[in-house]
Amino acid sequence: MLNIKRLDINDAHVLIAGARAKAKEIGVQMCIAVTDESGNLIAFERMDDSKVTSDKFAIDKSFTASCFRKSTKDLADVSQPGMPVFGINSTFGGRIVTFAGGIPVFSGNDVVGGIGVSAGSPSQDHDVAQAGVDAFSNINNT
Repeated sequence: MLNIKRLDINDAHVLIAGARAKAKEIGVQMCIAVTDESGNLIAFERMDDSKVTSDKFAIDKSFTASCFRKSTKDLADVSQPGMPVFGINSTFGGRIVTFAGGIPVFSGNDVVGGIGVSAGSPSQDHDVAQAGVDAFSNINNT
C-alpha cells in the first residue's frame, strides 16, 4: 500500500498568495495554477488583466512540473534538438511545457504537487513560481 503526500487547498492558497505577491511586486498580472502530485488541478487564479492565453500555459506548466518532478526551466535544457528528451513537448496531447514557469513542490524528498505561472517573460514566470514555492517552504519548513 502506498502512502501519498499531497498538497491540500490551504497549501495551494499559500503557493498562490506567494506567487501573487511577487507578481504584484514586479508589476505583471499572472495566471497561477497549483496541481497535486499527479498533475490534477487543485487551484487556479487569473489576476485581473492577465493575458487570456496564459491560463492554459499556467495549468500545463504546473502539470509538467508535478509529473516530471523537475522545473520546466530544467526540462527546457534537455528537450532541445540533439538532447535526450527532444520532442517531449509533443507528448500527452501537447500538455508538456518546456519553457520556464513550472516548479515542482516538495515536502522533504516527496513531490507533493506543482505550481505553474504564465503571462510574463520566462524568467519572470520562473521567479514568480519560485516565490510561491518559497512561501510554502517557509510555512512548512521544507
